[in-house]
Amino acid sequence: MSARGFNPMRFGIYLLLFLFLMLFLVPVYVMLISSFKSFAEVQDLSRMWLPPKEPTLESFRVAWFGIPEKGLRGLSLNILNSFKLTIPATIISSLLGSMNGYILSKWKFRGANLIFTLMLFGMFIPYQSILIPLTRVIAAIGLGGTIWGLILIHVVYGIPITTLIFRNYYAEVPDEIIEAARIDGAGIFGTYWHVLFPLSLPGFVVVIIWQFTSIWNEFLFAVTILQRPDQQPITVALNNLSGSQIKEWNVVMAGALIAALPTLLLYIILGRFFIRGLLAGSVKG
Repeated sequence: MSARGFNPMRFGIYLLLFLFLMLFLVPVYVMLISSFKSFAEVQDLSRMWLPPKEPTLESFRVAWFGIPEKGLRGLSLNILNSFKLTIPATIISSLLGSMNGYILSKWKFRGANLIFTLMLFGMFIPYQSILIPLTRVIAAIGLGGTIWGLILIHVVYGIPITTLIFRNYYAEVPDEIIEAARIDGAGIFGTYWHVLFPLSLPGFVVVIIWQFTSIWNEFLFAVTILQRPDQQPITVALNNLSGSQIKEWNVVMAGALIAALPTLLLYIILGRFFIRGLLAGSVKG
């Protein structure tokens, strides 16, 4: 960088961004190197910042299969529970949010803005405040202690944010397209299915990444609703993996990496569509 072109303000911004980046990546670095260490090495805190002397995958094997003779469950079954929970909850909440956003943006009716405002209010209700009535309702309808009950909770809790995203996304679609479909005889659902739905790929990518990540990483509802270890998702199983007396941090770190892989892969595969969806105005106020 030449002295003439040196910009102190820009240099300060880059330096600040670099510091924030390092602040974010340092825990990831410690988690990564710890997962490849042996239990004896990970206990030596003087080597916490250093790479493993003899990298091993033993901690990943233990995290995945567990140690049955010690009563330690692995994550192999619980990761399947997470997929059983996350995939249907993401799909259902995305479709419902898409239809809500379509109705609220293109088929205005009396009280639509009030309904939309009340719906958004659901985004700001803390999980803890509705935990007891929620568990009672889920039990009353016969879904207590089941994955389907947890799916229903995430669908209901996901509707406000998915509706908001799709409503703003469809607001960018010209009304003339909807009017043309009406003139051609399409009804409410015909217009949605034949006109709006094919245009919704960027919006769906944003919503799917958002919902999948949120549901996959959720812990409070899962640990409250699902009491049986063989039904719990991977976030609850990861907490149980840490044990109660001796914490094998290398195994916990390996389990955390395993738990993070699906969301990481989803973002790597759909990340460019995610950015495109954001730029298309899907999260504009």
